[in-house]
Amino acid sequence: MKVTLFQLLITIPLLLLVVGGIIYIFVLLCKALRKYIRSSETRKESAIIKKFLGEVLKSHRTKNKMTQEFVAEAIGVSRQSVSKWEQGISDPSTSNLFALAKLFGVTVEELLKEVE
Repeated sequence: MKVTLFQLLITIPLLLLVVGGIIYIFVLLCKALRKYIRSSETRKESAIIKKFLGEVLKSHRTKNKMTQEFVAEAIGVSRQSVSKWEQGISDPSTSNLFALAKLFGVTVEELLKEVE
């Protein structure tokens, strides 16, 4: 099988393009991984703050002798949302934080002050 000059002129640039694309993707993955590794402190700090907010919400709920289901119905969210907030998996929205503070009989500032 003979390879013509025309086939070589088409094949070589395509090969270089594919290899260049693979190298480019590898470089992007390395940069993303490096950025992710460097952000571990920020992620840890964020997780601690979320956990503390969850603990504050749970302590106010238990102090007021409320169930997660009662809190959820009172502010119009699911019981699973309240559970996630208390576990530190997610944070309540600003409007939900205001509703929680009102339900617990405290101000938002008092809730957040306990987190610090």
